[in-house]
Parts: sequence; structure tokens; C-alpha cells
Amino acid sequence: MKLTDQYTTGTSFYDVTIQTTLSRLIEVLGTPQYFQNDGEDKVNVSYDCETANGDVFTIYDWKEYRSIGMNEQMIFHIGGKSKHITQQAKKELIQLAFNTTNIK
Repeated sequence: MKLTDQYTTGTSFYDVTIQTTLSRLIEVLGTPQYFQNDGEDKVNVSYDCETANGDVFTIYDWKEYRSIGMNEQMIFHIGGKSKHITQQAKKELIQLAFNTTNIK
């Protein structure tokens, strides 16, 4: 998996999440494409990514309505165009993070 510049329009949440910290996501994926960590919107942080097969997906916080601490364990949503894509995205993200205990 990798960051993408493909359009992620049409992705949805299929009840697939990942638990980690914002600092760990940044360590693994780099700077988020969207980063407005002020709690003023439904999303503070968002990544646009693609799986090894080229399927697009997103990783984002949802309705926290507060600033997120960099080392705070929290749940991030994974959005895609199908549940299968979001499950594959989670699997690839965990593999990328080399099965760290910080990402579940």
C-alpha cells in the first residue's frame, strides 16, 4: 500500500477500523494529505491511499470534535469502495507497520 493522488470520491465506511496513534501513522505513512487538527470539523486528519492492487481507500478520524493528541491511542476509520477493499487496506497497513503493537 502507498499514499495516492487518485480520487477517493465514493469511498465509504464499512465498519473497518485501525487502532493506533497519530504519531505512528505519520511515522508509517508520512504527513497526512489533510491535517487540520483543531477539532473544528468532522475530520482532523485524513490520508488518501491505495492498496497493492490499486484500489483507493482513506484513513481518517471521525467526529472527534477536538484536537487529537499525537501519542493518544485512538480508532481511525478506513473507508473504501467495498468492505473487501477496506479489509485488504487494513491488512496491508498492518504489514507495512510490521505488526507493531501500536497498530491493531
